[in-house]
Amino acid sequence: MDLQAIKQRFGIIGNSAELERAIYTARQVAPTDITVLITGESGVGKEVFPQIIHHLSSRKHGPYIAVNCGAIPEGTIESELFGHEKGAFTGATDTRKGYFEVVNGGTIFLDEVAELPLSTQVRLLRVLESGEFMRVGSSKMVKTDVRVVAASNVSMLEAIEEGKFRQDLFYRLSTVPIHVPPLKDRGEDIFLLFRKFAADFAEKYRMPPLRLTEEAQEVLKKYRWPGNVRQLKNITEQISIIEKEREITAEMLRRYLPEDSMSQLPVLYNKKQQETYSDRDLLYKVLFDMKKDISDLKRVVVEIMKEGDGVPSNLGKNDSKLVKEYYDNIHDYDIDESKQEEYDSNISLMENPAEEEPIHESEVLEESLSLEKKEIDFIKKALEKHKGKRKDAAKDLGISERTLYRKIKEYNIN
Repeated sequence: MDLQAIKQRFGIIGNSAELERAIYTARQVAPTDITVLITGESGVGKEVFPQIIHHLSSRKHGPYIAVNCGAIPEGTIESELFGHEKGAFTGATDTRKGYFEVVNGGTIFLDEVAELPLSTQVRLLRVLESGEFMRVGSSKMVKTDVRVVAASNVSMLEAIEEGKFRQDLFYRLSTVPIHVPPLKDRGEDIFLLFRKFAADFAEKYRMPPLRLTEEAQEVLKKYRWPGNVRQLKNITEQISIIEKEREITAEMLRRYLPEDSMSQLPVLYNKKQQETYSDRDLLYKVLFDMKKDISDLKRVVVEIMKEGDGVPSNLGKNDSKLVKEYYDNIHDYDIDESKQEEYDSNISLMENPAEEEPIHESEVLEESLSLEKKEIDFIKKALEKHKGKRKDAAKDLGISERTLYRKIKEYNIN
């Protein structure tokens, strides 16, 4: 059967090279019993390809079943796939055959296979390798002859890295991979699909079909279509029902397209942004505490600057060091030249008070080293998080970029 005949039989619309390559691969692999993994974004029509493979294979007269692995609760997924014995668990009042036993001699399509629990993945791997499995609650091995076609809309390699999917199962499933292209990469196919859906809904609702102006066709083509063919079909149905005018302009069409997806700019995804919330919350808490301390310190400094005739009696030598560091670091507090002499005088008074409480040097040193280590750790983490961008790191730490530069140089941070 040639590609055009396959398109007509299974209702596939489009002539893009990537789409035809996927159809060609499905046709070539169909006569074999090789396991196939179909990948592609949600809504691209992955469910059509297992049907092509099944109906062009020697198993076409056998049973075919599609299983959405993400829609079955984790507690019952093994029972659904492999069956169970009577009394195997609460509610198991009868012995039940699973999908792999029912579809013996046919094809089973495992949609969203990446959603399978790890324990179920182990059992699935055994079925693929030996054609054997055991029902839940049974010790008897059952043989089956089933061809498996799987599909996923997530990156399987990322799932493997995150420990959510077994690497050996991935390589066993993806003997022949088929990638279904997203709608935004199919160019002229978008208008062909719109015209087909418009004709279908016109017949369904007994109304004239929609027509698009040239400008509207351009808008349709440039849109990103995050929901792919499914989204295009839904929008076509909405316009068919709501709009009285049958000729759709670009302005009318834009009303049905979400604005946040209109841009054709590439979407940047940084895996490092997916930090654990516990670590992030802990960092934010420390930063908020530091900000509170700085606010209190600023209040004291402003009070000194206003009074100008002395220093509050409850400030000691350590406080003077903090005030001096604040003056040196803060970037958004302007000091007039006329205030500079007063500032130097206040700092001098605070560093040499008439009476000061005895300070144990070991305690000061230990506290200083501890604070210094924490500060170095925070700076390193911020720089690592923002890939060395000091401006962003300084903003995240709540300090000025100038202060961050000085700290990097002072602590000799690479």
